[in-house]
Amino acid sequence: MGLQNTLKALSDPIRREILNMLKNGRMAAGEITDRFDITGAAISRHLSVLKEADLIRDKREGKFIFYELNASVLEEIMLWIHDLKGDNHD
Repeated sequence: MGLQNTLKALSDPIRREILNMLKNGRMAAGEITDRFDITGAAISRHLSVLKEADLIRDKREGKFIFYELNASVLEEIMLWIHDLKGDNHD
């Protein structure tokens, strides 16, 4: 996966908004799609990019797919940025 995929996924404002929505808990794909004024196919592609970057996880329950944040990857990025910044004050 790597940092490059993660940064690419985070570079898009729609994907960042999806992550913001998921910080409040898991959501069904339809709920996510309903919050945007773009096609379901476009949202599906954004979700795929986030999933490929391991920023979100999905789980099928019946006919619904639920997405949730994978906070561990975000924590790794924050630690990397903190180290890069060289700030030793905790």
